[in-house]
Amino acid sequence: MFSYIVRRILILPIILLGVTLLIFSMIMSLSPYERVSAYVKDPAQLKGGVAQLDALIEKHGLNDPWYQQYGRWLGNAVRGDFGWSESAGAPVTQAIRERFAATFEITLFALLPVILGGVLLGIFAAVHHNDPWDHISRILSIIGWSFPTFVFGLIVLMIFYGVLGWFPPGRLDNWALSIVNSPEFTNYTGLYVLDSILNLNFPVLLNALRHLVAPVFSISILWWAFLMRITRSSMLETLQKEYIRTARSKGLKERTLIYKHAVRNALIPVVTVSGQMVIGLMGGLVVVESIFDIRGMGKFLADAAQQLDYAGVLGGAIYFGFILIIINLIVDVSYALIDPRIRLE
Repeated sequence: MFSYIVRRILILPIILLGVTLLIFSMIMSLSPYERVSAYVKDPAQLKGGVAQLDALIEKHGLNDPWYQQYGRWLGNAVRGDFGWSESAGAPVTQAIRERFAATFEITLFALLPVILGGVLLGIFAAVHHNDPWDHISRILSIIGWSFPTFVFGLIVLMIFYGVLGWFPPGRLDNWALSIVNSPEFTNYTGLYVLDSILNLNFPVLLNALRHLVAPVFSISILWWAFLMRITRSSMLETLQKEYIRTARSKGLKERTLIYKHAVRNALIPVVTVSGQMVIGLMGGLVVVESIFDIRGMGKFLADAAQQLDYAGVLGGAIYFGFILIIINLIVDVSYALIDPRIRLE
């Protein structure tokens, strides 16, 4: 198992290099006049006329062959310098660092109900096949799967904030934000829920949780329904296998049969699609963070794309690419833990 993990880790730099090369090649389709903003901190320099722009392009080598530009950019990126983000008004690395916590907090709180709820309810529905609960869960999963994230997010915002006023947008109310930014409050992680617990500030904790409900619900409902349907189908198929029928005929307890033998094999396809689910979940962050005005990585990437912020798009895309590579590594390792045949291959 250890050698399997080491092999997967050794492949990561090659995959990440391929991701950077692909994204950089797409950015190269922009003209040097569009890409020069990534190297200029003062917007006034971009308004000095063609002669000044040509001087900046020449200074930063934006007319050089693409492989020379890629080599320079990669060298800077290894040192943590992704350029200047015009949309954020700050270096790309700083913009990512300031927004990472918000995105991570939403993702963490969304994954827990999606994975636990989707898998457990899918197993329960399969075990109680054709019972009333099975029919109810199927109806709920169809409804959840039918709504795109942006539609569901807008409905949640309109009802639970616009009409009821329960779950406001943003990460915190102004009074809670003033406490978080005060010298008395220590920001250990940037995760408001965790930091408020560590500071023993329960009013801020409740406010942070209140602001998380709507975006987490909006982004997780579709993937909860997806995972529940996959788990249910896989579990139903597993329960029809010959070895399950043989074990049942030998008098094995139903609970032992299900949770010791059937669940383990039923989870193999679930783990396989979990990587795709997390990719879809992170893609939904761009929409959800924009709808609920959350200053996270998804909103940063959307703003950078709208403002043709070359450095911001490239840095944000590399960030998401790196996260997805790590997620695929976790999925591969989990797959090998569940199915030992993978390790032997």
